[in-house]
Amino acid sequence: MRAEIVLLLGAAIWGLGWMPLAHFAGQGLAGMPLVLCTYGLLCALAVPLVLSQRRQWWPQRGTLLAIGLFGGWATAGLVVALSEGDVVRAMLLFYLAPVWGLLGGRLLFGERLTPTRIGALALAMLGIALTLGISHDTFRPLAASDWLALSAGFAFALNNLATRAAEQVPLASKAVVGFIGSAALGGLFCLLQGTPLPALDDHQWLQLAGFGLFWLAAMGAAQYGFSHVEASRAAVLVVIELLVAVLTAAWFGDRELGLREWLGGSLVLAAALIAARPSPDLSPTLCEAET
Repeated sequence: MRAEIVLLLGAAIWGLGWMPLAHFAGQGLAGMPLVLCTYGLLCALAVPLVLSQRRQWWPQRGTLLAIGLFGGWATAGLVVALSEGDVVRAMLLFYLAPVWGLLGGRLLFGERLTPTRIGALALAMLGIALTLGISHDTFRPLAASDWLALSAGFAFALNNLATRAAEQVPLASKAVVGFIGSAALGGLFCLLQGTPLPALDDHQWLQLAGFGLFWLAAMGAAQYGFSHVEASRAAVLVVIELLVAVLTAAWFGDRELGLREWLGGSLVLAAALIAARPSPDLSPTLCEAET
């Protein structure tokens, strides 16, 4: 499959993530405790895997560390922002990530800012604004939770850029090292906020393990896409996550779709289709290190 298609599939799986999150929230497990428990479980798989491939990623250990830190902060920061702040503002600020990705691709990798690429980004940002909805309150001064969402989006873009640069790091390590960063930051947040972990039974731990595997599939597909697709194009493609989340939320009855949402979703889809088209001047695909 083309890397663009794999990336779109990974983003679509991310867009379905609200369903298990809502399920766990109904059981009293949300925010940083959920991050710590879920990604802490995944660390049982991630840590041995990353260590087993250390000979391959050691020459780029700094880049792998950047993927873990930026990927971990993108997850932890967004979860806290959504838990403590206004959801619409948090999502709008987080989805400025395509802007950072476009600029980063230009500055770090010399990717061309073609009119088509800039137009796709503009369509995506307009679609995001229409889909989420903008009111007078959207433009009030940023609060602490807003800064968290903004920084999480910036970290997400940096994670994607670091993934693109990590040519010698095996895909498996790139896919799971973010889980280690998320678990570490989730534990740090719980410690700083004095948040106790809820008592969980065996059935709930099994559900968390399934949720972790769900994210593992999404992250593996996304990291493969980030490694092989130009950063400025990948930044637009992942916005399809928002469209999937909105459509599935409407399908299961949590919200109704009006003309504004349909128009916004159409613009996001159009932007993704434009960005998915291969560039005529695309440089040779980056090769993954052997796993």
